[in-house]
Amino acid sequence: MELTFLGTSAAIPSKKRNHSSIALKAFGEVFLFDCGEGTQRQMAKAKVSPMKIKKIFISHLHGDHILGLPGMIQTLAFRGRTEPLHIFGPPGTKEMLEAAIKLGYFSLNFDIYAHEIGPGKIIEKEEYLITCTETEHTVPNLAYCFEEKKKPRFLRDKAIELGLKPGPAFGKLHRGIPVRLGDKIIKPEQVLGKPRKGIKITYSGDTRPSKNLVELAEESHILIHEATFEAGKEDKASETGHSTASEAAKIAKKSNVKNLILTHLSTRYKRSDIIEKAARRIFKDTIVAHDLMTIEVRKYASKNDD
Repeated sequence: MELTFLGTSAAIPSKKRNHSSIALKAFGEVFLFDCGEGTQRQMAKAKVSPMKIKKIFISHLHGDHILGLPGMIQTLAFRGRTEPLHIFGPPGTKEMLEAAIKLGYFSLNFDIYAHEIGPGKIIEKEEYLITCTETEHTVPNLAYCFEEKKKPRFLRDKAIELGLKPGPAFGKLHRGIPVRLGDKIIKPEQVLGKPRKGIKITYSGDTRPSKNLVELAEESHILIHEATFEAGKEDKASETGHSTASEAAKIAKKSNVKNLILTHLSTRYKRSDIIEKAARRIFKDTIVAHDLMTIEVRKYASKNDD
């Protein structure tokens, strides 16, 4: 499981920071969160294949989070994609996509499904759950949460003790399916350990400090939060619907997350240390993302474990 920060700037890109986009590699696919202008070129630099993207999650419809979509769609078409693409976002997403698809001349040989969503569960699979909530910005904004559904450990010795032999029955029980053994039924809970917490990653999009986000991010291994402004610029942040570094750190502390990663920095900041230091005064396990930064999620999330 890997997180790659494809773009970490705010409204305007700079020489060092591209427009917003984050790629999460997990379970054989790439989940893309926002798609600012230049995202596909950043993916080429990071060696992240756009063909593995099945789902794109848009936080809101400001240009720095969506203007990479037309180019991305056309590139996928040029490369012969046939697999459907699902794009999730707030109200207005369907209209935006209809406009994007009409730009220029190209052939589209795959289906695109636009899902206009609200707070709650978006997708639930055997391996993961994705939910979202509304936060506070100048336009409707969604924060997203990705949770790994980790199975309890299979207690092999316990299964053998109950009379089972290694084989298909072990797999069924681990998947939660009861198994018959003679005249008795072996239930999964008899051979499974305690519930285990999987990786949890929360992404804020653009937002003011939000109670909804605190609840969504609770106990996250990684909270990715915007920090458009430095501490002391709270009035400017409030006026524009953004957060300062210290406000983001307070959200991380309230949410009891393990790690905070700051992104979406204004171009006024040529160095990120002023942002990072301000946040660390409140929440020490903070770093500022930079473009093309890739982290191994499990290793990073457990770095402070005893």
